[in-house]
Parts: sequence; C-alpha cells; structure tokens
Amino acid sequence: MRALIRFGKQPRLRFISHLDLQRFFQRAVNRTGLPIAYSQGFNPHPVMSFGSALALGWTSEYEVIDIKLSAPMGRKRTEDAVRAALPEDLPVLEVRMVDDRHAAPMALVKMSDYRVTLEGEGASAVIAQIPAFLARERVEAVKKTKSGEKVINARTMVIGLEPTEVGFDARLMLTERESMKPDVLIELLADMAGVEPPRARIHRVALLGEDGEGNLRPLMEL
Repeated sequence: MRALIRFGKQPRLRFISHLDLQRFFQRAVNRTGLPIAYSQGFNPHPVMSFGSALALGWTSEYEVIDIKLSAPMGRKRTEDAVRAALPEDLPVLEVRMVDDRHAAPMALVKMSDYRVTLEGEGASAVIAQIPAFLARERVEAVKKTKSGEKVINARTMVIGLEPTEVGFDARLMLTERESMKPDVLIELLADMAGVEPPRARIHRVALLGEDGEGNLRPLMEL
C-alpha cells in the first residue's frame, strides 16, 4: 500500500531546496508512527518519491509525495499522523491511499499550472507582450542538455497563458522531454518587450496528468 500526500509549501520555506526537503521528509515520516517501508542495503531509508521537484524560491499548493507503507493503513489515520509530523508551513491538503500497482506520480505528470506575480520596473511591459507571444507559432529558446545546448520552440510548451493585473496564470508542459519553467517564460516575454526580466513570485497551483481517456486532471484524481 502507498499513501499519496498533497501538501503545500508556504512563503517562509520557499528557500528550502528540494534536496533539503527530501531529507526533512525522511526524518518526518520516521516520527509518524506509521508502518513505513524502507529500502534495502547498508543505509535503509523510507521508500518515497515526489511528483515533481519545486524550484528554489517558489511556493506551492500542489506538491505530491508518494510514501510506501509496509502494512495497510486507513486514510484518516495516515493523514493525521503526517500532519502532526509536519510544520504549519508544509500543510497537508489531501491524502489518498492506493495499492502498489498505481503509477508513480512522477510518471503521471504532464503539465503544471502556475500563478505568477511580477513586481517592479518592466512588469507591465512583460504582461503586455502576452497577446503577441500567443499569436506566434514559434518562439525560440535555448535549452541546456547533457550533450550541450539545443534550440527549442518554447511556444509549443506553453499550453495556456492568461494575463492578470499583476502578472499571469500559465499552464506549462512538465515532462522529461518537454518542459517549460515559468521563469524561462518570463525571460522570453521580457526579451520580446526589450526590458530586463522583472522580479517574480512564482506559485504552483496544480500538477496535472492524463486519465485513461486522455482527459487532463489533477494528479491526485488519477
């Protein structure tokens, strides 16, 4: 049995790295009293994985961790135990129990929704470029790979982009082969506007995958 846990990352912890977050969760699950499954070998650790790493400095209301249990447990008991082990700045928002045949969250993620707030000089100019960006069929960007740099069409990775009074909402591809980050999107819009990228606060709203019929749904519903 496995527990899929959706949690948030609030502003006070936005500069905690993903690696530090992994280490923290390893210690936290040991305090839950739940029957956690451990890896084999000389350095056993809890068997768990994240849906997608969150970049340093970003906040979120839709992070997902997959924790393997060595014995069946009820959803309410699991939720209460994990919530008690985590600080208020990592709130537990949803828990779902699945069997071991359920696909890993990281394998299901296709896209992510973000809410971006822009601040300071250049913010309005960046927001104003959104219609022009959407009208293009190709917007070139440079992607760093293991073999070097590669020119990609960033436009195909921006599935949705809606301006707001203070920034924009975006739905971006998030797979191993196709991935667009909101900070890169800001740089592209700033380049189109001829300004320096403004300061930004980036908040993840949802992780999305496809169900058996090809419909896009939040990760916890798959």
